[in-house]
Amino acid sequence: MSLQEYKEKRNFRQTPEPVAKERKTDKQRIFVVQKHAASHLHYDFRLEDEGVLKSWAVPKGPSMNPADKRLAVMVEDHPLDYASFEGEIPEGNYGAGIVEIWDSGNWELNDDAVNVEDALQTGSLEFSLNGKNLKGKFILFKMKKAGENNWLLIKKKDEYAITEKYDANKIKPVGE
Repeated sequence: MSLQEYKEKRNFRQTPEPVAKERKTDKQRIFVVQKHAASHLHYDFRLEDEGVLKSWAVPKGPSMNPADKRLAVMVEDHPLDYASFEGEIPEGNYGAGIVEIWDSGNWELNDDAVNVEDALQTGSLEFSLNGKNLKGKFILFKMKKAGENNWLLIKKKDEYAITEKYDANKIKPVGE
């Protein structure tokens, strides 16, 4: 895991984003979803693993409805400090726009015998989220014929799943 790509895309003299540093935690792993009003509104879905945040851009935002299969484009790892980042990335910088925390909490693998890196390599990561807006079991599934970074984020059927239409834009961020 490296934050090199993260560092290369940013000018830390111009952006308030956290400087890249890897660090380990002994606590439960965190997740964060940031609503990002950049050139196109999207949601950045991030899971802590091995001292960094594994990250996917989800154009329509996550859904609690298992019928919704959300495109999730894997992007560069982010530092753990990014999990608390909210603010405006100035025009002219990578990702320029407003970032706010839409949801956060803890996450865990659905199978303790699974290694996250191995699951990402094989293209299927099953996990559970415990946040304010997102709860229960999910899967990230790599799309084989749609480019190397394209995944689907899908809610699994469980006690938290819903059947009605789910629009992430109508769900309030955790800070509101």
